[in-house]
Amino acid sequence: MLRNRFMPIATTMPRRPGAADAFIDARLAAGVVGFPLADLVKETGLSPTAAKSQLLRLGKWVVKVTRKHQFYLIVSPDHQTVGAPPANWWLNDYFKWLGHPCYLALQSAAETYGSAPQALQVTQVMTDTSRREIVLGRLCVRFFLKTAIQQTPTQQLTNAYAPLQVSTPAATVIDLVRYASRIGGMERAAETIIPLLPLIKVPELRRALDAENEPALGQRLGYILETAGHEKLALSVEDWLPAHPLWTPLVPAQVDRENMPIVPRWHLIKNAKLLI
Repeated sequence: MLRNRFMPIATTMPRRPGAADAFIDARLAAGVVGFPLADLVKETGLSPTAAKSQLLRLGKWVVKVTRKHQFYLIVSPDHQTVGAPPANWWLNDYFKWLGHPCYLALQSAAETYGSAPQALQVTQVMTDTSRREIVLGRLCVRFFLKTAIQQTPTQQLTNAYAPLQVSTPAATVIDLVRYASRIGGMERAAETIIPLLPLIKVPELRRALDAENEPALGQRLGYILETAGHEKLALSVEDWLPAHPLWTPLVPAQVDRENMPIVPRWHLIKNAKLLI
């Protein structure tokens, strides 16, 4: 018998009001605060439209990371005033879903090792593609591009709520030199570097320098190490550099070597002062 075309067609999956609530409760019980829409659809049987509708009804308890991506964060009562859970709690899950590497970097990485000369208002993350910063309420995540990110030495963030890679102290100081212009200048970078130096061993520094393979970064870092009185680390950088590196300005810029002081040891043009 043919189906009457005016008869309603039975759905294979019944509507389940509250399915999103139950899904979120289960995620929180497992310590997970971020999830893609696809997981909610798969585990509840809701259609994408129904899943979005249920999430929308939850209001401030769930937020999308970005308009473009169907990845959501669960905002518990403890984080309502901020507008999102801490970035360290969900960044690994988010980037795993995106299919891109990332690690906690720069001043955010330095802060995990105890170096925080100034209060940091953003979470700084390194990844392999250009991305706009994420702003959710008072939470801000800023991204920095490094195409050779896989070569950077990293380690698991200790005592963390969720897994997350962080640059090693040695890799962190090199990143701070490289991205100094984007984090407040070379002097600000040096202020953050100095408290990290007692944590760095020579082999680790050599490994991080090899990963970057940019003499100009070594020349700038070597000068900072010498100025800060860490001669053992400075010697290891000097030994790593080529015999005759190109003359390099302390702060990347077009400079006139003839009219500026130089540091022969590092083949460095001092186009800025470091008060360290």
